[in-house]
Amino acid sequence: MTPVTYDEVRRATERIAGLVRPVAVVPAADAGDEPEVFLALELLQHTGSFKARGARNFLRAHAESGTLPEAGVTIASGGNAGLACAWAAREQGVRATVFLPETAPRVKVDRLRGYGADVRLVGTEYAEALAACEAFAAGSGALASHAYDHPLVAAGAGTLMEEIHRAVPGLDTVVVSVGGGGLFAGVAAAAGHHGVRTVAVEPENCRALHAALAAGGPVDVPVDSVAADSLGARRASAAAVHAARRSGVHSVLVPDAEIVRARRALWDTHRLAVEHAAATAYAALTAPGPDYRPAPGEKVCVVLCGANTDPSDLAAAPGR
Repeated sequence: MTPVTYDEVRRATERIAGLVRPVAVVPAADAGDEPEVFLALELLQHTGSFKARGARNFLRAHAESGTLPEAGVTIASGGNAGLACAWAAREQGVRATVFLPETAPRVKVDRLRGYGADVRLVGTEYAEALAACEAFAAGSGALASHAYDHPLVAAGAGTLMEEIHRAVPGLDTVVVSVGGGGLFAGVAAAAGHHGVRTVAVEPENCRALHAALAAGGPVDVPVDSVAADSLGARRASAAAVHAARRSGVHSVLVPDAEIVRARRALWDTHRLAVEHAAATAYAALTAPGPDYRPAPGEKVCVVLCGANTDPSDLAAAPGR
């Protein structure tokens, strides 16, 4: 995959204008607090995650060029990209066949079927679902999309940064969760254009980007985290690694216990029911240790990237 450019993000912004929900950006604390922290509520996006942006851009671009086949579109996903692809396919009037690991949360499987997708559960990891998806595309003629490793998908995700930049004048830093790197690559391309630093946050045991930066290129990593359903890519995209090197990204790892704690804090403090992948970015600000702490006066925006979760474990305990 070639690096994602700001021009591609700008074109994606024009292509999907009016087709996705503009992100709401709200202060995370009282006015006057230092540093200034904002929350980008992308959990309110169509299908419950930022993935709707890339899926819409991907299908609209192919529709414009006349390259949408009768067999429709297919994708492998941990859940969110599949939901976005199925929704975008329905909006575009084409079929969607979605491959997921058997471990995908039931809430995501049920929603996929609600969008009219043909859902196929294969293996226990994203990589196994991806192999099955590739075989299906080769045999059926369906257009193969990708959860993160495609320039149209990453550029679509980057449109989020354009909206954040307009919403927060003088923004210094944007904090994003990283799985395979589609959101990160798109956001970093736009953030770099606007002079905004990007902080990339991963679970300790799903560290595809962090490991790639240490190794000098994409490498396979183990996948074992409470956020693995969304951030469990075994390998970061080459575009994400290129973006991290080019922009001097600050790469942060957070333990699962802190991700769970951050998710709970977002509910207790803001009544935001986010999935663990979204809480991963927020955990970078709250986890103990020196990995990342905003400086006094710094303006920071944390992307809360999705809400496809079962919120039952966020209910207050008896007596609270």
